[in-house]
Amino acid sequence: MNLFDKLPFKRRSEAAEEATTAAPAKKSGKGRPTPKRKDAQARHMHPIVPADRKAAKREARARQDEAWERQRIAMQTGDERYLPARDKGPIKRYIRDYIDARYSLGELFMPLTLVLLIVFIAFSSQQSLLSYYFMLIIYVFLFVAIGDAVVCWRLLRRRLYAKFGRDKVQEQGMIFWYIFSRCFNLRRWRQPAPQVARREYPS
Repeated sequence: MNLFDKLPFKRRSEAAEEATTAAPAKKSGKGRPTPKRKDAQARHMHPIVPADRKAAKREARARQDEAWERQRIAMQTGDERYLPARDKGPIKRYIRDYIDARYSLGELFMPLTLVLLIVFIAFSSQQSLLSYYFMLIIYVFLFVAIGDAVVCWRLLRRRLYAKFGRDKVQEQGMIFWYIFSRCFNLRRWRQPAPQVARREYPS
């Protein structure tokens, strides 16, 4: 041991070399090379065209048929989960229940029109005046039924504002045509099917 080893200091370079030799080198990183972005994107890509087109087509058709079947059942039971978007929500349900609970003149328009047209065709060549009256009855009844639907819309809109608030009702868009079309449809032909009895108005 020479005199230089006994000195309390050493050269900075020699001290660094000894520390590097004494302490094991720390491993850095993940222990594996970082994949390139191109390789990572290629790993997550799927072929656009399936390998078996016929099988994929059958699966898509089966899913579509299942969705249509759920919607068909929902149209009869009123299940909100599978109804079309235009029929979903508590506001639309309230509208349907209110219209189904009342008697609308529009319900009779189609049957009455069919009967009067048959009578019109039967008597058109014999009594033109009688045929004219039949056509007049059809038009008068149409305007009266339209007036009844407008009254239903005004009463129902007032109820909706009181129950759900004006803002939420206006978010539904033009509810007049939704009310109008249901008022002019026969009760047994309405979709979604009525879930309340006559005069069983919603609260």
